[in-house]
Amino acid sequence: MNSQTFRRATVAVTAAALLPLGLTACSADASGDGAAAPAAASSQSTAATTTADAPFGPGCASVPKEGAGSFGGMAKDPVATAASNNPELSTLVAAVKQAGLVDTLNTAENITVFAPTDAAFAKIPKADLDKVLADKAKLTDILTYHVVGRRLTPKQLENGSFETLQKGTLTTEGSGESFTVDDSAKVVCGNVPTANATVYIVDTVLMPR
Repeated sequence: MNSQTFRRATVAVTAAALLPLGLTACSADASGDGAAAPAAASSQSTAATTTADAPFGPGCASVPKEGAGSFGGMAKDPVATAASNNPELSTLVAAVKQAGLVDTLNTAENITVFAPTDAAFAKIPKADLDKVLADKAKLTDILTYHVVGRRLTPKQLENGSFETLQKGTLTTEGSGESFTVDDSAKVVCGNVPTANATVYIVDTVLMPR
């Protein structure tokens, strides 16, 4: 074997020996801290978003943990159907049916509903409530005042003024997990998702201004 042939053979053997080491080093770099950091950051970002988007408020404790009336169940249904599965909103649901607004609410896209609880309706003297329930035009006027034609986030409620489907304007203020509507109604369970709406459950029936 001449010297030139020997040198070529030596280079080939050296390259063959070093190639696996180079591949191993590249593999280690790819699975090291540099690649893991973005994944961890992404996970933290997702967790933060989920927490920020979660329903909030003391009234949320009364929402069923499972089934159609739970947060997960309500998220799958359009808003009127979702409300019908919530035990705290039975009077509102009856009023919506009485006014013939079930289909209107269920087929609307991306709305916000301020939903009075049964206790909120109970604040109204029975004779007055019965009178309103018997007057379809008046009832429709009141119920559509509780609906805004776009989804509202808690951040937007901090100092907000929004046109309602009734064509009136309601106002909101607050921060964190404490918000009021029209200076009177308190949000007791907010940011509840349904298939086509965001719901803020309130402790007082709103009256058009």
